[in-house]
Amino acid sequence: MRQLEVEQKLGRAAFADGPRLLADIGATHARFALQTAPGEYQAVRVLQCDDYTGIVPLLRSYLADHPDINLNHGALALANPVHGDYIRMTNRDWQFSTDEVRRELGLHTLLVVNDFTALAMAIPGLKPTDLMQVGGGAPAANSVIGVLGPGTGLGCSGVIPTVDGFVTLGSEGGHNNFAPADEREYAILQYAWQTWSHVSNERLISGPGMEIIYRAIARRNGLQVRDLTSQQIIAGALKDRDALCLEVLECFCAMLGGAAANLAVTLGSFGGIFIGGGIVPRMGEWFRSSPFRARFEAKGRFSSYLAEIPTYVITTPNPAFYGVATILSEHLRGRSGANTLMERVQNLQRELTPAEQRVAQLVLEQPRLVLNEPIADIARLAEVSQPTVIRFCRSLGFTGLADFKLKFASSLTGAIPVRHSQVRNSDSTHDLSAKVIDNTVSAILKFRDQLDVRALDRAIALVAKAKKVEFYAMGNSRVVGLDGQHKFFRFRIPTASYGDSHLLSLAAELLQPGDVVIAISNSGRLPELLDAVDTARAAGADVIAITTSQSPLAKKANVCLAVDHSEDSTTFLSMISRILQLLLIDILTVGISLDEQNKALVLEGKGAANGQRLQISHLDS
Repeated sequence: MRQLEVEQKLGRAAFADGPRLLADIGATHARFALQTAPGEYQAVRVLQCDDYTGIVPLLRSYLADHPDINLNHGALALANPVHGDYIRMTNRDWQFSTDEVRRELGLHTLLVVNDFTALAMAIPGLKPTDLMQVGGGAPAANSVIGVLGPGTGLGCSGVIPTVDGFVTLGSEGGHNNFAPADEREYAILQYAWQTWSHVSNERLISGPGMEIIYRAIARRNGLQVRDLTSQQIIAGALKDRDALCLEVLECFCAMLGGAAANLAVTLGSFGGIFIGGGIVPRMGEWFRSSPFRARFEAKGRFSSYLAEIPTYVITTPNPAFYGVATILSEHLRGRSGANTLMERVQNLQRELTPAEQRVAQLVLEQPRLVLNEPIADIARLAEVSQPTVIRFCRSLGFTGLADFKLKFASSLTGAIPVRHSQVRNSDSTHDLSAKVIDNTVSAILKFRDQLDVRALDRAIALVAKAKKVEFYAMGNSRVVGLDGQHKFFRFRIPTASYGDSHLLSLAAELLQPGDVVIAISNSGRLPELLDAVDTARAAGADVIAITTSQSPLAKKANVCLAVDHSEDSTTFLSMISRILQLLLIDILTVGISLDEQNKALVLEGKGAANGQRLQISHLDS
């Protein structure tokens, strides 16, 4: 009967796109729910993490109870630092890619956030009935809030109000060094030092930490005791009135009060300090009279400062659901600053042409692939032409594929899009490093989407059948010619490289039909290089130019592989153009390796030393 009621409630979901999957995954337990409407959480279930080998089996176990529900969006609060797409859990042997899990579950959206980030985001929406105040103080309006919570570890976060909502802090403050406040706590620290050289707050102010405190105080008091779990210690203190367990609990709460006070003065948390986690709520009303608040205010000259700050215990069940639901909702609405391109693509599908709809479907089903692949592969996978891909991007309001990818990358990862930034004399080494990398990546992305694939095909065909290949390059481009000579020679193609103006002319006179010259120049205007190209063409050789598309060299060549990145090589040392030229050499190299005439040489390593295979890192083996 209960399952039927749940299904009926889920069928009346207020969200137009169906229920949303929510989870709070800790070191021991994983709590799940389906959010059917704002503030409505159904089908709540708790699973033991030890029963599963990974995140996907855990999620599938919960979803197996709801096979008829169509899920589009989900969010997970994880007791783990979260940085980027790939997550390696610290409290169990699980690792996963967020995007791979999303595809595995068939979701359009899957967010993964730190569990205390989620708890922090829940706090602004909690009601007085969800809280138990401990001690005095009153919250100041529009002020920072601190969050602390002992469980399997010690979570720590904060909430900062802004003009349009709240920003949470991703913090690992539980790993601050533990600071004893009296002789007893110093004895506990000394006991812990026998095992760990670094003792953090989390080591002692947590469930496992309570067990360490129990053993340390027992030794200090000269008692022989059996090991107890934190649950047994709390029960022994509050139910059995065991003297040792009571002392442990009082010591634990005092330590927590000291850690909470440090957080309050660090953040200026006049909005209050909120205690979550699985340990303190088990203490119930006893926690009000514990040493927690006295230690919280015991801050010397800052005692009056802390006396104004209220402290609360979060008593409502599964508070992380509220926070992770809020984060997901804000992501989908765009309030958090993240782009909602996935949602825009989904909503726009009906207005697109059938061909553009195939591109949209590829974006929805494999967003990371679209982000990483060139336009040719995107078009091939969507079974459309490359201009169709560009039209799809423009339908969304972007100038082209590069512009779309930069915004799309931000919507998937929350990262700042790569952009060009001028390096300044005042920049630190960190800033100039970031700018040089960002400028290069930005140029590469732009270059990728402007490649003339037909010109590349013609160039690959010429080189693949060439009797001899010669690289003509002077100045800064000389290194590119030498790189090409090295790579092509490994294919057993007769290859030479010339960078001296006199040798260019002599070498060109010796060319014959079937030979190929690859001429490389930033400006495409060097007279010596242009004369050598004229001589090569007159001898019957073909010329491939790697240069700017409107240069004299481009016009003299059979094929031009354009590099139109703007750099004033008369004033500055050309840097990014050289990278793009090297990329074209790599593209030619891989293209030649795939040519049927050269495949045996490349894959079998014909003539290679010791008969070893010659492989190219871009190819699978």
